[in-house]
Amino acid sequence: MNEAMNRLIYEKVYIKLSIMGNDIEMIGTMEGDGEVEAAMLIAFDSTQQALRAEMLLEYADIEIDLFPTPKEITAGCALSIQFPPDALKDVQEIIRQEHVEIRGIFALDNNERYVNIEE
Repeated sequence: MNEAMNRLIYEKVYIKLSIMGNDIEMIGTMEGDGEVEAAMLIAFDSTQQALRAEMLLEYADIEIDLFPTPKEITAGCALSIQFPPDALKDVQEIIRQEHVEIRGIFALDNNERYVNIEE
């Protein structure tokens, strides 16, 4: 199990976000300094697109983690990219500008299910 998933299991915190006019309740984690860290993820249909997105997002200095795609998300690629919700607009802009092909952008809801917020 990777570090990101360990953090999710460690301590869960519910967060309510408004994304593109939709209220989404997410699960986040409580960091050691008391700050809440939520995570969103991008799923892909190809490993090539996942690695390309990783390179582009890292170049843009967006904090990301590469990890296995959760089994409840149907995607053709076993890799996903996790990123903080406050980077959503930047992530969306990079994906659109660079024509990165994605399965969708997902957030965990308060029932611990992934909700596709963008295809």
